[in-house]
Formats: sequence, structure tokens, C-alpha cells
Amino acid sequence: MTVSGTPIQLRGPVLTRRQAGAYVSLTVVAPGIPEQFRPGQFVAVAVGGEGSAMLLRRAFSIFDVKPDHGGAVEFVFAVHGKGTAWLADRRPRDVLDLVGPLGRPFPLPRYPAHCVLVGGGYGSAPLFTLADRLRGRGCRVDFVLGAATADRVFGALTARRVGETARITTEDGSLGARGVVTDVLPSVIRESQGDVVYACGPMPMLRAVSALAARAGIPAQVAVEETMACGIGVCMTCVLPVIGDDDITRMVRSCVDGPVFRGDRVRWNDAGTVPPDALGATAGVKVR
Repeated sequence: MTVSGTPIQLRGPVLTRRQAGAYVSLTVVAPGIPEQFRPGQFVAVAVGGEGSAMLLRRAFSIFDVKPDHGGAVEFVFAVHGKGTAWLADRRPRDVLDLVGPLGRPFPLPRYPAHCVLVGGGYGSAPLFTLADRLRGRGCRVDFVLGAATADRVFGALTARRVGETARITTEDGSLGARGVVTDVLPSVIRESQGDVVYACGPMPMLRAVSALAARAGIPAQVAVEETMACGIGVCMTCVLPVIGDDDITRMVRSCVDGPVFRGDRVRWNDAGTVPPDALGATAGVKVR
């Protein structure tokens, strides 16, 4: 797939900051990015401010794009360390430096299809613009969203509004069914007569979703959550073993060759290593 357009680096003010359960959502003025954006792409945001020792950007999936205010993007994140803690303290009119849109988006069906969208935690954020595009093509959309607790499920109300159905799971049973998304996914695929699964969330979830889709005989398109330090393919921190169309395993960069991959082509068991049979591999090498 060829992705048109050139990523834009810009400095834009924060328009809004809101709390979304356990997560923080920021909307930033970003002229030019909404016009190029396609669902599944992301932005890389500088953190720490000028003079900060935190040199590496943080990558966040784009939740929404807005045409007003000259163009704006909204992204959602959880606070995990100093960088995201600094970002969570930003307020309207604070200025952020970001680059986007980056990465390869979700491929869309050529014809109307029954699509099952699976999200874990705030990883579900990119699924909602995807749902809009799919519905615009006459596709049926069914959601399966899950997280550990109710406050960590993102987008449940939106999923219920825009999806044909929406199944919610939480590990503690505080919202929806007790369990994980893969507990209910087989029945959703069966009942919706699913043709394809789209998924975004933690890597173990993507691995399990890919296996279930393969068992059901349908493809899975997954947006991986690999650590991306630069977002433009230079630093090589986000490499992942993926089997090509020629059946040769290559170490590909999630930020430019992904983040979306076919689930059945990712070597999930070898993630974080360089498999000895990968092209150009040295046996026993770990990538992080």
C-alpha cells in the first residue's frame, strides 16, 4: 500500500484538554494534518519543553481530526512516565511540537463487508475514525472493547452509538461482561458473519485476536503498539519480525512499515528478538 502525502512538523497550541476515564485527551491545532490523515496513522509529539533532557518523541494514535480552527488533531494517552506526565499537565494555549500523520493506515475493503473492530484500553482510539470510513463504504461495523476496569475502557458510548453491536468486557466485571475481548470475539465474528477483524491494543491481545481470526478463516488487520522513539524509521527501536509475501521474514520498522500489519504475518512469538531465519539475522540478537 502506498501512503500519499508528506508528514508535517509544526508547533500548535492545545485547544482542549479533557479527562477520559483513566486517560487524557488533547486536541492540538495542526493545520494540514487532517487533510492527509487516514485511520490508523499517528502523531509523534515532543515532550518536556525546550531544553528538556527528554529528547525522544512519544507516538500516539490519532483519535479524531477536526476541520475547524484551521485543522486540529485529537489524541488519547495514559500517563506512564515523565514524558506523558509532562504532557498530561498541558493546558489550552500551551504549545506542542508534533509530526504527523505518520505510518501506514488500515486498508479498507473494496466492497461492503462485515467488519469487527476490537480495541483494548485506549488502544481503541483509532477505531472510531476507521468505523466512520467503513460505514461510509456501506460496511457493517461491530465493536468489541475491553480493559482491566471500567475507567480504562475507551469509547464504549461511541461504540454503542455507531456500531451495529458493541460488546464490552472488563477483567473485574465493572463494565460489560467479566473477562477479556477474546472471550467474546468468536461469538461476535459468528453472529455478525464477520469478513475481517481490525484490532488495536496491547501486543498480547493482538496476538490472541490474530489467532482467533485465523481460526475463523478471516483476515485480521492489527495496529501494533511497539515503542517508537523517532516515528520516522531512523532509530530502529520499533523493529518487528514480519513474514513478507515471498514468505521471507524481515525485521520491519513499525513506524513506517506499520503500525498496521496483517495479523497472520507477524511472528508474535519472536517479537522483541531477531529470529535466526530472518533476512540478514545474527542468531540470538535481541532488539530491546
